[in-house]
Amino acid sequence: MFKNFEELMDFCFSKEIKMIDFKMIDLNGRWRHLSIPTVRFTQDTLKYGIGFDGSNYGFAPIEKSDMVFVPDLSTAFYDPFTEVPTLSMIGDVFVISEPENYRFEQDPRTIAFKAEEYMRSSGIADEMLLGPEYEFNVFDHVSYECLPHRTSYSIDAEQAIWNSGDNDCQNLGYKIPLKGGYHIAPPQDILYDLRARMCLLLEENNVAVKYHHHEVGGPGQIEIEVEFGGMREMADKTMLVKYLVKNLAFQEGKTATFMPKPLFGEAGNGMHVHMLLKKNGQPIFYNKDGYSSLSQEALYFIGGILKHAPALLALTNPSTNSYKRLVPGYEAPVSICYATANRSAVIRIPAYAKSPEAKRFEFRSSDATCNPYLAYSALLMAGLDGIIKQIDPVAEGFGPYDVNLYNLSPEEQAKIKALPTSLNQALDALETDHEFLLAGNVFPRRLLEVWIANKRKEAARINTLPHPIEFELYYDL
Repeated sequence: MFKNFEELMDFCFSKEIKMIDFKMIDLNGRWRHLSIPTVRFTQDTLKYGIGFDGSNYGFAPIEKSDMVFVPDLSTAFYDPFTEVPTLSMIGDVFVISEPENYRFEQDPRTIAFKAEEYMRSSGIADEMLLGPEYEFNVFDHVSYECLPHRTSYSIDAEQAIWNSGDNDCQNLGYKIPLKGGYHIAPPQDILYDLRARMCLLLEENNVAVKYHHHEVGGPGQIEIEVEFGGMREMADKTMLVKYLVKNLAFQEGKTATFMPKPLFGEAGNGMHVHMLLKKNGQPIFYNKDGYSSLSQEALYFIGGILKHAPALLALTNPSTNSYKRLVPGYEAPVSICYATANRSAVIRIPAYAKSPEAKRFEFRSSDATCNPYLAYSALLMAGLDGIIKQIDPVAEGFGPYDVNLYNLSPEEQAKIKALPTSLNQALDALETDHEFLLAGNVFPRRLLEVWIANKRKEAARINTLPHPIEFELYYDL
């Protein structure tokens, strides 16, 4: 938003900004923040940063946990949800040292910075453009408890089909059938105005929106797709999108979640990531004579992603809930393959993207429980590994499969490698396949160790908790 300190201060004066807020991302992908009065923001803040205790952010401990974050003025935005006029921006984490502070290697934003530097140093490309699709649910009510003697959750959405028989209040009858919400029109689509306000708010904050619509899931499932941007830029914007969406819903008396599978039997929430590479401003994924007009570099990039897909999922799908979405029958991929216009494949090449500038493909398994800096960087590193090692997706048996994979016979399906079916399986894959992430010192080995250990604790906690369906299955045995 700003190029220098003077531009920022002019804005603060004209808008009567009283507080400057700084947002940093923790290891899991949640924003944390700290605020100071605007009068305390000086040139020295940009040079020396602001001190904080980094030990509470989930990263591997270092000898000294005292760190500083240095604001990135280009990420600044006016926070529309605070009563006190507030300007917010993202901070980069640095370790305090002499004579100069240095970037904390485990800071996810630093990893994204190093991934882009590695891409440029490879000579393959100088820009990776990403276009995420954000799927999420907007509910009217959610409650949950996990107690030793009682475990439950309850969700409600006014437009859900389960409310068709509600006689406790006025019921106008326009409900959305199970998995019947795709592009549904009003009066069933009661979330249009909220979606529109979300999109206008994104536009006001420099997130260009491609379109929005109601998704397949009947109980308030929404999709907002945004235009392309640089890899680290889109990681910043992914965090901003989630912040603006959740807070606007909250402000209007609703609750938004990007959880992959909040409802059994309904469509889950993915975060498909469209991607392409450019060099010297020119796209390198296009070849009119290639499969689906893809260049050999693009196919190698696909080969790298598919080769490393099981390990990638530990970063792109890092929750136990992620794998309740990746099941057959919901347009979520379960097989490691690629194809044109095929939503059952991990990598889909959109048939409508025909021009050299638009030629791309999408990675369909990822979801928004990821830390976007880590997930997007890992996708880039896997693709670059594919180009460097010339990993041919055809030779690897990854396709192309231009058929509905769910309609294949069991014998044919068995020939296609499957995605992990649990977080632990994905973590197993990451433990054995992570050298591609370490290239160029992009991902610190210690961060991956901490990530795996933390995620195994999450999975273990879920696995040791009695589930209500176990009472149905086993109580009378």
